[in-house]
Amino acid sequence: MGILGTSLFTMLGLGGPIALALIATTVGFIVYDPLLSTNSIFRSFFSFVNKYTLMAIPFFIYAGFLMERTGLIAKLFRFADSLVGWVPGGFAYATILSAVMFGAISGSSTAMAAAMGLIAYPEMIKRGYPMWMAAGVIATGGGIAILIPPSITLILYGVLTEESIVKLFLAGVIPGIMLALSDAVIVLTMATIIKLPANNFKWIELRDAGKEALPALLMPVFVLGGLYGGVLTPTESGAGACAYALIYGFLSMREKFFKEMLAATERAVNLTAILFFLLGGVGIFQFLLANQGWPQDIAAWVTNIGLPPLGFLAALLTVLLFLSMFLTGVAILVLVVPVIYPVSLALGIDPIHLGVLFALCIEMGAVIPPVGLNLFAVSGTTGVPVTTVMRGSFPFLCSDGCVLILCMLFPLLTLWLPNLVVKPIFG
Repeated sequence: MGILGTSLFTMLGLGGPIALALIATTVGFIVYDPLLSTNSIFRSFFSFVNKYTLMAIPFFIYAGFLMERTGLIAKLFRFADSLVGWVPGGFAYATILSAVMFGAISGSSTAMAAAMGLIAYPEMIKRGYPMWMAAGVIATGGGIAILIPPSITLILYGVLTEESIVKLFLAGVIPGIMLALSDAVIVLTMATIIKLPANNFKWIELRDAGKEALPALLMPVFVLGGLYGGVLTPTESGAGACAYALIYGFLSMREKFFKEMLAATERAVNLTAILFFLLGGVGIFQFLLANQGWPQDIAAWVTNIGLPPLGFLAALLTVLLFLSMFLTGVAILVLVVPVIYPVSLALGIDPIHLGVLFALCIEMGAVIPPVGLNLFAVSGTTGVPVTTVMRGSFPFLCSDGCVLILCMLFPLLTLWLPNLVVKPIFG
């Protein structure tokens, strides 16, 4: 295992793509071992990606891109602004609220940050917000999409561990709301110190914006309502989200929608192809781990040294935050979960609770340099230097860290809702 790990992280350190590094090192180990058949490489690759639940990921990705192209994200933002824009710093609150609503549609953090960079940033600057604060709100607000269902991160965790995705979605709701509220507290503090402006509340603007945003507001009700009601599976929910976005696009834009649909399809196919190639490599990696029994050996070692569950979680979260400085969230999931999952089970840690903690760490990693994707997404769409985005993100990163610690110390924050809902409906 030491040779495999050294080879893998050496390739990553040299800048190699995570998918190629994972596949090359794992395949090299299998070819070198005379007891392993090379046929297992292809079997494990295709058997892992040939999972029904995984189809939910490209569906939700496509739905998010379609929503962006049809202008529904901008309408969501205008509705959020008319709802909370009258509060000091209200435009920043509107950005956070839009992140929560868009997270209930796409589950993509970077897509959210890039979209809001185009929509919200110019208006925030126009209204007198400091450049660093405007960029920081957008970068960290996008991370909320990782927790709010449907979350691509939680879907991947569920596939890797074979845990209930419905339970994971429900478990992410309260921490996601806590992230939004903690970010709102930071905005309130800044608004008080900087004396940020506020709009006058107007019922007419709220009514008109609500009418425009109604199709977008109904989408998560339709998709997630069917999922939590036991009518739709996660994959069917993703397909329903795509169908909803397509129907809205054709009805609202008519022939103009074809051009936008092709652009959204191209982006979704590219992202899906990259992701599934990586997941195929994960299948080979998991096959090798199971064949060698390394996760079980690690679990036995951790159990024997007597590390308590809370101490194990504290150490794990520290490692995850450190890894997020160099790896993307997907890379962290595929590398760490197969090894850590058996260890956590041996220590009696609830796997649903663990999945939410992973997602929280990945959410924070989206704004931790030097890899933080949201930093570069906001910088690329707004023209703000990455260092300035980092400065504005730091206060929100601290508040997110407090949410992470609370969820680690009090598992009920993640487990109460799935235990309340899933048993009566699905049990």
